[in-house]
Amino acid sequence: MKMSTETPQLKPAALQRHSLSGATMGTRYSAIFYAPAGLDETQVAQRLFSAVNSVDQQMSNWQADSALNRLNAAPVQAWVTLPRTLISVLQTALRIGQQSKGAFDIAVGDLVNAWGFGAAQSQPNLQQIKQLQNQARQPATALLEIDPINLRVRKLAAASLDLCGIAKGFGVDELARALDGCGVSRYLVGIDGEMRARGCKADGQPWTVAVEKPLRGIREVMGVMELSDVAIATSGDYRHWVEVADQHYSHSMHPTLAAPLCNQLTAVTVLASSCILADAWATALMVLGETAGPQLAQELGLHALFVLRDGDGFREILVVDGQLQA
Repeated sequence: MKMSTETPQLKPAALQRHSLSGATMGTRYSAIFYAPAGLDETQVAQRLFSAVNSVDQQMSNWQADSALNRLNAAPVQAWVTLPRTLISVLQTALRIGQQSKGAFDIAVGDLVNAWGFGAAQSQPNLQQIKQLQNQARQPATALLEIDPINLRVRKLAAASLDLCGIAKGFGVDELARALDGCGVSRYLVGIDGEMRARGCKADGQPWTVAVEKPLRGIREVMGVMELSDVAIATSGDYRHWVEVADQHYSHSMHPTLAAPLCNQLTAVTVLASSCILADAWATALMVLGETAGPQLAQELGLHALFVLRDGDGFREILVVDGQLQA
């Protein structure tokens, strides 16, 4: 899948390659970019760190004083004033929740914690899991009221919110905005497996990123994608999982079943105009599974690569611009 619209504006000889990285959100961010000589790299590095640090401080479940945790801890019906950026992410999350027919749901924090993937505990709590599976659940779309004018949100019922399926994507977009603000127009930025490209490299070639083969404990390339002016994100069951009674359980939760995913999909990669959309839709399509996922991708005109287990190997389903590829 290729998406490229940029026309080179500077001669390659006038550009220098830069590479910056740092720790964030329990992983690392990276930025590779080309810029004219004389760029203040220290200032760029500060802007990049500030961009991701702000997202982490607002949207992390691991930071007790994050804005998200203030909302989680607030009483039901109490309005909580939140940063504009967090308000925007919550609005996007609810919109994709509706468009995905509930497959993307940020009100799964209690499930994430019960299965040992959250900040509360590192191992599954079978008693908590059983209790949660016996409780009636409501999606975030029914639990939150957002007042964007006054920058406030309130919970209409008890809810535990988790933004792990969307915050990294937004963080990547913030990295991109930081570079845009520095006048950089050729870059590839990323946090873990979520990435966003603008323009092309100095030699006019698109950016290339590897798509991993979905194998647990093994890093092996399955293929390569060329990117220009597009974001990419992958959701899979092979990086973060727990084992209970010899059974592997994915970190991604099925909101309706109140349990980790259990379908043939092992990974979904999505290309979109922004990384927040690519990140959230990769999660949503993964939840929907091997039949409903590709169907919705076609209905909404998405770009998505579905990787399914097929015996000892894998089988791919590719949807480009909403069209199923033969």
